[in-house]
Amino acid sequence: MLERLSRLHPKLIDLSLGRVERLLAALGDPHLKLPPVIHVAGTNGKGSTVATLRACLEAGGYRTHVYTSPHLVRFHERIRLAGELIDEAALIELLEECERANQGLPITYFEITTAAAFLAFARTPADIVLLETGLGGRLDATNVLPRPAATAITPVSLDHQALLGDTLAAIAAEKAGILKPGAPAVIGPQTPEAAAVIEAKAAMLGSPLHRWRREWHCEPAAGGMRYAGERWRLDLPLPALPGAHQTANAGAAIACLERLSEFALPADAIADGLRHIEWPARLQRLGRGPLVAALPEGWELWLDGGHNPSAGVVLGEFAARWADRPLYLVAGMLKTKDAAGFLMPLAGHARALWAVTIPGEQNPLPAAAIVAAARSVGLAAQAAPSVAAALRDILARGGRGRVLICGSLHLAGVVLADNG
Repeated sequence: MLERLSRLHPKLIDLSLGRVERLLAALGDPHLKLPPVIHVAGTNGKGSTVATLRACLEAGGYRTHVYTSPHLVRFHERIRLAGELIDEAALIELLEECERANQGLPITYFEITTAAAFLAFARTPADIVLLETGLGGRLDATNVLPRPAATAITPVSLDHQALLGDTLAAIAAEKAGILKPGAPAVIGPQTPEAAAVIEAKAAMLGSPLHRWRREWHCEPAAGGMRYAGERWRLDLPLPALPGAHQTANAGAAIACLERLSEFALPADAIADGLRHIEWPARLQRLGRGPLVAALPEGWELWLDGGHNPSAGVVLGEFAARWADRPLYLVAGMLKTKDAAGFLMPLAGHARALWAVTIPGEQNPLPAAAIVAAARSVGLAAQAAPSVAAALRDILARGGRGRVLICGSLHLAGVVLADNG
């Protein structure tokens, strides 16, 4: 079914709102019949922010609808109805209904699946919708809501330049396209260039800004973190997701919650939510499965789907704390990504890299190209036919060590599927 839908439009990605608006109108405008919506865009951290929002709201007893992308293993991961992953039979029924309503007209895979999500959300009772953009913001299929309860823009950096523009200012302008008149806008850490564009757009629309280290602060403190906003002062545990950058992502989520005056969320619910965030393949230490079972004592296996230079910086900062044993990388990437830019911040912390061509992917960067990119930034590298083969080669070195599989959410999905 999903394979057939992917052939409905000749282009895999074609940013536009006209097609999805036409389809939604044919379906009775389900996007206008939703509970309050928090709409989240950004280059890095938007998925983590949505996952944190979900964990905190559900810890407070609220039912959440969630739409995220891409999925890692199964498409169903993209749609949660009142906290539960959508049922397969229900998903197929919704997609078939959308297909009938579309009447064979051009539509992209993401547009028709977004329409299906809106239809599901409109028909199932819940308290709030957490909506993540797919790509960009201004022309993203999710950007059809006239007045979300709040919007959020997580850090903006260079990625998808062929579709969004080749400067930070151009990409920030696309992300800022989700801002709406009168809707509060929570802004995560930004470069001055991106911040200027977002602030100008907010001023033009009359969208109240709530900016990191301006209207809200969230910093590590006494073994946890402290959030200080316009109304809330909270001492909280660190988020369950590892990495210093997750403090700011969690802060953005809490700043959104602070804007929702109709939702009563005590500090202990937020603290409980932070301890129980689920968001796989984001600096995730794998703890079970056949890949882990093959590890000798003294070895760790980590997985991360980051794939652009700013994600490489975050991984490099995390890897700098791993001085207790050698680090080896297994990397697979897409052709559209800056492999050297991603690997450069990691080069000083890793002993060597094994490159794989992502299996089953339409547009993979060949392993040989990843090897060349790694060597160009001073990282010893070789190709491997698979992740399992790379691991066997690495483990043959003996001793103790740590392996980080990285470079692509598509590769992360393959690893999670293979690892059960």
